[in-house]
Amino acid sequence: MDPDLARDRLLDAAEELFYARGIQTVGMDDIRAASGVSLKRLYRLFPAKEQLVEAYLERRDTTWRARLAEHVEQHEDPERRILAVFDWLELWFAEPGFRGCAWINSYGELGAVSDAVTRQARHHKEAFRTYLEELVTAAGLPGELAGQLLLLAEGAMVTAGIFGRTDPAAHARTAAAALVGGYRRN
Repeated sequence: MDPDLARDRLLDAAEELFYARGIQTVGMDDIRAASGVSLKRLYRLFPAKEQLVEAYLERRDTTWRARLAEHVEQHEDPERRILAVFDWLELWFAEPGFRGCAWINSYGELGAVSDAVTRQARHHKEAFRTYLEELVTAAGLPGELAGQLLLLAEGAMVTAGIFGRTDPAAHARTAAAALVGGYRRN
């Protein structure tokens, strides 16, 4: 099997299993079985489980941020783009198998013992904050709003993951609209 194809199959299996069941409950043999890649090839590509976890989080970050940006960029109005973040979160929360934020989940499981997981979680959250800062700046609003929007979005992610509902995104969107309106009036 081509090494790139094997890597993709391993990452597909890792993403499905780690996200659905948690990282610690999934063994390398589970990844091997789900991917159809031999254990020898798996360990050649990812000598340690932590390396597979890191690659899974990196790839998921790229996909997650691209999907968010694609949704947000459909809107021309800069303020509407800010609110579109929360609309996208609601769509994401409604996806079958939604189990919350992969980085929050991973950090909760392994952040105390894995520098790689901590690094990936921080990178993802910093990139999300930077994206929000870009949206806020484009709308001509103060930069401090980005941190407030980040807290609303992160709170919605945690709440949606725990309760298995989509309405936390709508509640966060309402709060975000109030914040944007408040800054516009000042």
